[in-house]
Amino acid sequence: MTWRAVVLTLFPEMFPGPLGHSLAGKALARGDWALETIDIRDFATDRHRSVDDTPFGGGPGMVMRPDVVDDAVSAALERAPDLPLIVFTPRGRLLTQRRVRALAEGPGAILLCGRYEGIDERVIRHRRMEEISIGDYVLSGGEPAAIVLMDACVRLLPGVMGEAASAAEESFAHGLLEYPQYTRPATWKDMTVPEVLRSGDHAAVAAWRRAQAEADTRDRRPDLWEAYRALAEAAPTA
Repeated sequence: MTWRAVVLTLFPEMFPGPLGHSLAGKALARGDWALETIDIRDFATDRHRSVDDTPFGGGPGMVMRPDVVDDAVSAALERAPDLPLIVFTPRGRLLTQRRVRALAEGPGAILLCGRYEGIDERVIRHRRMEEISIGDYVLSGGEPAAIVLMDACVRLLPGVMGEAASAAEESFAHGLLEYPQYTRPATWKDMTVPEVLRSGDHAAVAAWRRAQAEADTRDRRPDLWEAYRALAEAAPTA
């Protein structure tokens, strides 16, 4: 079954964007995954093709209308009724590798990209959309977030990455940040690759990498480190 993404956006020309290149682009051309876009503005009903209006209660900016957005969602669900419906918003739950993996193992997703001050809350509730954030910052719209999610999912699809082992060693794969990486030359700007990585001792290399991953996670991401420790303590012992 081909993994499928249906993107609802005011700017369909932004896709596939970077996903049309490198491994994701080759996989798209092979048919390993499929991408469709739906222009939300096509569902506007007035001659100006308006998709937004002023917010109730006052305040700056504009809000995307629930009726227009809902009609676009209906069109997406007619094409792909089995796909989960995701909307990108800073109010959503933070996207994690665990959620990415679950989405990659499924049939795909319908991705709703908001603009302006956001989308009328009523359509989000009516459609029971999954609200996702890719970080604690504000973007001009949901399109970059959709590209981030699709990239994270597509690279996990069978046959997309060159080596399955690569994904298993990356950051977040085991709840830790990835260990530092080095390549030739062995000495560069008076900095030398750690001797253990040139030793040929695979067990020593694995131990060094684990220690580095743990140390970097503890120092740089205390939140991940605490979750990793809690999981390790809860794991049954032999």
